[in-house]
Amino acid sequence: MSLPVIGLTTYREQAAWGVWQQRADLLPTQYAVAVESLGGVPVLLPPTGLAGAAPAVLARLDGLIISGGADVDPGQYGEDPHPRTAQWREDRDAWELALLDAAGAQGLPVLGVCRGMQVMAVHAGGVLDQHTPDLVGHDEHSPGGDSFGRVEVSTVPGSRVAQLVGTALHVNCHHHQSVRSSPGFTPAAHAADGTLEAMEAAGDRFCVAVQWHPETAADVGLLAGLVEAAAARSVQQERRQRDQSDQHDETAQRH
Repeated sequence: MSLPVIGLTTYREQAAWGVWQQRADLLPTQYAVAVESLGGVPVLLPPTGLAGAAPAVLARLDGLIISGGADVDPGQYGEDPHPRTAQWREDRDAWELALLDAAGAQGLPVLGVCRGMQVMAVHAGGVLDQHTPDLVGHDEHSPGGDSFGRVEVSTVPGSRVAQLVGTALHVNCHHHQSVRSSPGFTPAAHAADGTLEAMEAAGDRFCVAVQWHPETAADVGLLAGLVEAAAARSVQQERRQRDQSDQHDETAQRH
């Protein structure tokens, strides 16, 4: 059995390494290390505007992670920018929305992380709250700088998320925006202040999103769930290809 191959969307930012300082496609190493530690093969998916790229690349993958990052362009859900909404990446928005189109068409397992949850909500026709502290009165979810907020979340009984991580846990958050509506998804976890911290789609397909960063902590349940779903899909694909090959051989022998 082949190892499940997991695609991870990336940032495209000005970066510095060695003697170089230029635009780069990058992602915190924790994502790839977490996937690899659970038996998956991580593959980075930088933004591309090439027509047909999303279905072409996902046809070669077994699972998809929509990673964290910058705010989503509020124009994608028909709103003007809040003063605290800034530096959205139109190329990344377009790429990740195309990937979600293709993932849905191909039945690919998907996990959204932080921004990834917001992109998945917008892709479904939902709307974001552009600055959550305006609603809840504190910055617990994003203390600023390069620090994570430590947030206690409670999962919804019977949800897939609850099955993977338990009834309650403390998570690492870094988001000033949150999901206001997400058609087609059901709530799977909330913070004490009511902020939606996880959502999932109904059905057998693994399609889950969280506002926190499971790659940064001991919470491997969500990533393990994705890798397991991707591995199962890989087995099904291999079996289907083998059956098709056998049928082709039988047809050739009859003729």
